[in-house]
Amino acid sequence: MATTSENPKPSEPLPSAIQAYWLPAILFCASMFFQLVAIPRSFPPSHYDALRIKSFSSIEQVNEAYQQLSSNWKQGKGPSSTLDMIKVQYAFELLSNPTWKRDYDIFGIDEHLHVMERVKEKYSNADFSDISLPLLEPTSFEPDQAFEVISSENYVSKLQNSNTLLVQVFSVGSSQCAQFSGSWKRIASLLDGIANTGMIEIGDLKLATYLSEKKYTGAPFFRNGLPSLVAFPPGCKTSDCIVRYTGELSVDAVTDWFATTILSLPRIPYYSMESLAQTFLGKGSRHKVKVIFVSKTGQRATPFVRHLAKNYWSYASFAFAVWREEESIFWSNTFGVEEAPAIVILRDPGVKPVVYHGLMNNSRLIDIMEQNKHQVLPQLRSITSMELGCDPKGYSRAGNDTMVWYCAAVVGRQSAELHKMREAMRRVQEILSNDVDVDQLDDQTAPSAAVALKEKRLTFAWVDGEVQKRFCMFYVNVEDSYDTCGPRRDITDVPRLFLVRYKRNDTEVNKKIEENSMNMFASMASRDVDPTSQLVALYKGLNEIPQIIQWISETVRDGDSRDLPFHRTSTPELVPEDADPMWSKGREQIISSSRGMKQRIGTVPQRISDLMGDPRFGPMLLLGALMSFGFIYLRRNQAIKPKESDNASHPKTEGADRSKLRRRRPKSQTNQNASPSMTDLEPPNAFQMPFTDSDSG
Repeated sequence: MATTSENPKPSEPLPSAIQAYWLPAILFCASMFFQLVAIPRSFPPSHYDALRIKSFSSIEQVNEAYQQLSSNWKQGKGPSSTLDMIKVQYAFELLSNPTWKRDYDIFGIDEHLHVMERVKEKYSNADFSDISLPLLEPTSFEPDQAFEVISSENYVSKLQNSNTLLVQVFSVGSSQCAQFSGSWKRIASLLDGIANTGMIEIGDLKLATYLSEKKYTGAPFFRNGLPSLVAFPPGCKTSDCIVRYTGELSVDAVTDWFATTILSLPRIPYYSMESLAQTFLGKGSRHKVKVIFVSKTGQRATPFVRHLAKNYWSYASFAFAVWREEESIFWSNTFGVEEAPAIVILRDPGVKPVVYHGLMNNSRLIDIMEQNKHQVLPQLRSITSMELGCDPKGYSRAGNDTMVWYCAAVVGRQSAELHKMREAMRRVQEILSNDVDVDQLDDQTAPSAAVALKEKRLTFAWVDGEVQKRFCMFYVNVEDSYDTCGPRRDITDVPRLFLVRYKRNDTEVNKKIEENSMNMFASMASRDVDPTSQLVALYKGLNEIPQIIQWISETVRDGDSRDLPFHRTSTPELVPEDADPMWSKGREQIISSSRGMKQRIGTVPQRISDLMGDPRFGPMLLLGALMSFGFIYLRRNQAIKPKESDNASHPKTEGADRSKLRRRRPKSQTNQNASPSMTDLEPPNAFQMPFTDSDSG
């Protein structure tokens, strides 16, 4: 008789258990690694442990411990090896110095460890008596009187009076700070004029602790030791927004970091002899003055030069080039540069370059840029119209009290014809500026224009008619003005000269405002009208310099002598020709936010390192491993036990499993509430309707 026996259920495979408990396993391994490896590395024995005394013991206790260990060493009872005695000697010399002990106890600063490592490597197999003592040479560093030392008393006033501040935290006993003093002096001189600098001695515990970084326990420390550089960006007045420097302590690296990251100053590139002509001069902005710094050393542009490039970005383009002896003929013949350093300024195409030789201080650089920021014949642009006195909403160059002034402008598209006209107007301006040249003219009216030019009531300029189409059409206003204004339609380019007479009469303006105050529509219309009266004269003569001078002089004389009507209108605005750069004031918020994001990303490794030194992190990982293990274990058991018990007591067939899958109506619903449908045999509210023609009596 055959008997059937039920096979025992196979045990759960190992891979499924590993798949279920992978998270607790990883957390447990991480906690063990942290407790056994990371924590011991983050908390090495202190120098007090080498002397076998408590932390923060006094200098007297340090001396006593050292004397006792030294005596035991001589008697053969002390440290067992030369390396141990080297550690004792190093700890004694460090902790017996008041300045070094203060820096070590409060901020954990120990900048002489390399000395001990070098001695240990050199005398590892030698006797301790062979080592020359002392191991450490005391250093006394006093800051130069030229450096401003910031204390807790003047810190607030210094910060409030400074837009941007760079601070060095130093210690008088630090040899590294003493070595950095020369570089700091050079850094302070390079930042003079664009930022303030100061020094804070670490002995000022209140201020030094305020500017230090904090450990998980709240203990202050300086991650990279001393000296530590801390920058307060523009608008920053607290320690929450300071930026710490973590790079190389060199003059070039620090100044470049401060100028780029803190001040958002543009970098000025270097050009070779070939790229200078092709890229900088050939493809640069035509409406800007070109400024070339010829350097002999090839050093990076100073922060002040970069500051100038930012301030005069609307007027000039800047470039650097290296002076080489083999290229001296090129510099001499092309720009007139005989030696480096030198500054070359190209104000207009075809005009002789302006060259300045020798080193320039900051004030001299500002004077040079103010004298040469405009082209010889300046361009009338949105940023220069007020300064040139060619804006109907502004005033004359002669001052706000001037009633009548003039602006003579050449307008046209960039072409050879416009270049010739600009050259002629430069010559006109040069003749009227020179008394000798004016006296040689036959025209008797020429002095009127010369006098107006000297009085700053007459300005010469040129306008890009292609860019400033509406402005050009407003002043030219002739049938064939499209040959001068707007995009080029054919090969015809006709530059034109016009002269605008401005007259400001505040009494007349106020009178009309009072007259229109009772009329709402007239008052609204007068708001957009320019405050000055404009009369425009268009030159229709030949491109001859004497004839142009005569026409300008007669027009100026008539404008000064005749009582012309006071007519105001609304002038089209000049279109900005350059987009705002990324470091402009309008985008400072974007830069500051992106800068903050970069700083947060850059501090991720530091935060991970700080986390590895936090002893609370290991137990947290272990707790997470245990909790996740228990949670997974309970869920797996609750899911397996009910299933096994049901299978053992009620074996189910395949049909039963299928019926369980069928959809059933909820028990709460009744047939009375169900709506009738086509599948119902007899609706509950049905009845037989009698018919009139039926056979029933």
